[in-house]
Amino acid sequence: MVKVAVLGATGYTALELLKILLRHPEVEIVAVTSRQDGSPPISSVHPSLVGRLDLALEDLSPEEVGKRADCVFGCLPHCASAEILPRVLAAGAKVVDFSADYRLDDAATYLEWYGHEHPDAARLGNTVYGLPELFREQIRGARLVANPGCYSTSAILPLAPLLRAGLIERDDIIVDSKSGVSGAGRQPKLMTHFPECNESMSAYNVGRHRHTPEIEQVIGRFAGTAPMVIFTPQLAPMDRGILSTIYAKPKGTLTEAAVMACLREAYAGERFVRVVDHLPGTKDTVDTNFCDVTARIVRGRVLLISCLDNLVKGASGAAVQNFNCLHGFPESTGML
Repeated sequence: MVKVAVLGATGYTALELLKILLRHPEVEIVAVTSRQDGSPPISSVHPSLVGRLDLALEDLSPEEVGKRADCVFGCLPHCASAEILPRVLAAGAKVVDFSADYRLDDAATYLEWYGHEHPDAARLGNTVYGLPELFREQIRGARLVANPGCYSTSAILPLAPLLRAGLIERDDIIVDSKSGVSGAGRQPKLMTHFPECNESMSAYNVGRHRHTPEIEQVIGRFAGTAPMVIFTPQLAPMDRGILSTIYAKPKGTLTEAAVMACLREAYAGERFVRVVDHLPGTKDTVDTNFCDVTARIVRGRVLLISCLDNLVKGASGAAVQNFNCLHGFPESTGML
């Protein structure tokens, strides 16, 4: 059994993670942390865990967590994560980090997009990006894995095979994404207040969403040179799910059949990426670790559509895939 701890266990992604880990036959959850007063039981914060997980929330030091657990999931905000996780690693545990702190390759880009000096800059560019479908071999030998952003996963999975095959141009990619409200986290905010977001859709962080450099960086590894991505996120009046519509210029004449063949070849044998003929919707992937992808050619443009559950394939499901890679378990272990 692998002893597991969850840092910052009160949020939506932490709850989803705990539900998956409770199904995992090779996991023992030994600690859930939070700075809440009085060490309440985790089930008082997440009532769906009543009778399923009886641990109390603890405010443990990173060293205590690293000594108690073999593997630690960091569900902490950016900046806070990079302050704490080096000490967890030094104590001997492996780490899957949900924050953005280790996704980018250099400190200057991190400072530009996150507005903070990176607390652990030496690890930038040396941390494995946790998208197993693309970086499985590197993940297997890692001690620290940067779990991808939810929007990023929905864009990278459709784009990477086409860029690797040289089928599309790298300098004119548009990613238009709609996300459910849970993507904004559990902390109350005006834009996610029910009267503000119900029966309404709105764009936000246009031109400055922090998943932009992450998408560009990762697909750039397959394009050979730095791509240019215009990414527009939008808030949809639903609890969970992401639908991304991606537009790209083909290199020369390109048929729909050729694009679909490229996607099918890239993800043949992959458990959690489904290349589908129909136009997928978010209800097709809700509560699952699947990302559904399809393609069309419209007026000479390549149109890619992908959808996933932002809390599962976009966060906690991907984290458990990474955990399974780190420990030599089949990637679907613990998944529905």
